[in-house]
Amino acid sequence: MTRVVRAAGGVVLNDALDVLVVHREQYDDWSFPKGKAERDERDEDCALREVEEETGLRCALGDELPATEYVDAKGRPKRVRYWLMRPIGGELAYRHEVDDARWVSNDEARELLTYQRDVAVLDSMTGLS
Repeated sequence: MTRVVRAAGGVVLNDALDVLVVHREQYDDWSFPKGKAERDERDEDCALREVEEETGLRCALGDELPATEYVDAKGRPKRVRYWLMRPIGGELAYRHEVDDARWVSNDEARELLTYQRDVAVLDSMTGLS
C-alpha cells in the first residue's frame, strides 16, 4: 500500500484582504505556498515553515481550510492541509522553489491559480477572513 504524502501550506491574507499566490518555476504553476511535511512534523508546523521558507513571511495560523487530495507527479497519493494565515513578521521575498509571488484580489487569484483544487480552497474562505 502506498503511503499518502503529507503536505501543508497557507492561504495568506494581508490587511487589505489580498491573498498571496506563488509561482513555482519547476512546475510553471501558480498556487498557494505549501510543501511536504517532515517525518515527525505536525501539519500546522509544516504549514508555517513552508510559508516562511517560500515567501519570507512569518505568519500566524487562523482557521483550517479544506484539504486537497490528488496524485502527485510521482504517482503517489498526496493530501495538503491549508490554514488561513496572517503575516506577523518578515518581508515578502520569494525563494526556495518560488520565482514569483503576488498579492492579488480573490478574483485575480481565481484567474491566476493553475489548479481548480486551489480555487476551491480559496472559495471556502467566504466568511472566514
